[in-house]
Amino acid sequence: MVPPMFLYNHPDLKKRRQRLRKQSTPAERKLWGHLRAKRFRGIKFFRQFGIGPYVVDFYCPKARLAIEVDGDSHFRKGAKAYDLQRQRYIESFNVRVIRFLNSDIHENMDGVLQKIEVVIAG
Repeated sequence: MVPPMFLYNHPDLKKRRQRLRKQSTPAERKLWGHLRAKRFRGIKFFRQFGIGPYVVDFYCPKARLAIEVDGDSHFRKGAKAYDLQRQRYIESFNVRVIRFLNSDIHENMDGVLQKIEVVIAG
């Protein structure tokens, strides 16, 4: 278990978070265009945000919501079990995790944003 003072954005993961931001996928960049700078309902989101030893694609502290964008790597052997373990860890801190496929973002952005809004509304 990570000490509470390093629950979010552990300093040891800073370079990894920076690298992930630079190497974000087209789907992540597209969603970020809607979430950044409080563009979505005036709510603050962070991208490539550390929670314990993991880095989530997007995080909204106000709603305690992590958003994951699942690309090809999430369908490799062993990825499903890893994602489940990771999600359970993150949820153990009362952070809700929702997932979208790359195709969801590219083909149904309105639906993705509507789902995020519904989850935030509670």
